[in-house]
Amino acid sequence: MFLSPPSDPNLHPGVPGSRRWICRVCGFIYDEALGNLSEGFPPGTLWDSIPETWRCPICRVTKSDFDPLVD
Repeated sequence: MFLSPPSDPNLHPGVPGSRRWICRVCGFIYDEALGNLSEGFPPGTLWDSIPETWRCPICRVTKSDFDPLVD
């Protein structure tokens, strides 16, 4: 499982570029601030910019199986 580093106090939940999304199936976390270079998303890539055809790199479910992660 991939976990994000501790929250940066300068980032705020709900603010584009600082939101995180968690896979309901496997727990993978997509962090907009970090992006996911192995999937082709540089740091700062917004969740809304990720194609609907994208799949979780761990369990292969679609974006619809992710929920916003609120600390």
